[in-house]
Amino acid sequence: MDLQHSVPSQILLSGASGMLGSAIDRTLQQKGVKTLRLVRGEPKAANELRWNPSAPGGDLDVTRLRELEGLTAAIHLSGANVSTHRWTTAYKRDMEESRVGTTQVLAEALARLKTPPAVFVSASAVGFYGNRGEEVLDETSSAGSGYFPDLCQAWEAAAQSAADAGIRVVHPRFGVVLGSEGGALARLIPLFKMGLGGKLGNGCQWMSWISEADAVAAVLFAIENDAITGAFNASAPNPVTNAELTRQLGHALHRPTIMTAPAFALRLVFGEMADEALLSSTRTLPRRLIAAGFRFTHPDLHSAIAAALVKN
Repeated sequence: MDLQHSVPSQILLSGASGMLGSAIDRTLQQKGVKTLRLVRGEPKAANELRWNPSAPGGDLDVTRLRELEGLTAAIHLSGANVSTHRWTTAYKRDMEESRVGTTQVLAEALARLKTPPAVFVSASAVGFYGNRGEEVLDETSSAGSGYFPDLCQAWEAAAQSAADAGIRVVHPRFGVVLGSEGGALARLIPLFKMGLGGKLGNGCQWMSWISEADAVAAVLFAIENDAITGAFNASAPNPVTNAELTRQLGHALHRPTIMTAPAFALRLVFGEMADEALLSSTRTLPRRLIAAGFRFTHPDLHSAIAAALVKN
């Protein structure tokens, strides 16, 4: 997909330090697109703007808002990691504030601009659908039940003030992003290389995934296409079970995958998170993306793993 002549010339980006945010930032720079990165600490570059979403007004006062004028798109990717921590009461607050709180603050800031961006890409997740077993899910499917589906619904709703201001709001519901420099694969590859790879529970749970390259392309595709509004599944057209992921990753690394993490042990260590993230079965299809003409570079897991392993 050639984006050089169609990507907006200046894009706001939050979550630029994460794996996906960094990949999007690199891609935009390669296309000659300017980015303005929102950062929590002191800015270290001319294209960085400090913000503290927990402060009144998100630490974006009238003077600072002027720096957001003239942007033609905003991408919001902030969010505390879901699957690496036990969901204590304190960590749930972190997940909620880093998603719902930051989205609301940024949406309200964009809505106050004299010249707001044309589109606001505000991340969501396939966790919206919850644990649905073998059920095939698309964007017409209802939200699931549980803590994380409820959080995803609140996360998406938090962008409403931007939509009310006439900004086109889109919510890519990301599957597990498979990249070479972070995320799930970065945690799994060392274990598999040591021969410690294996299934989580019985391995029958479906996993919706997307390659890093396709996740980046899906975000830029949504910015380009005015017909895309609301939520869409940013996941590959061929979801797999945890057992299949284990098998293919072991095969690619030439390592055995005989280990198994029993469900009871995962629940003992991770509590609620084990059932809602590690053992949850979510089988989504990206029907809205495909209908809009999006083409996946890595539609199958084999090619996605191969691409990720190039840098490992």
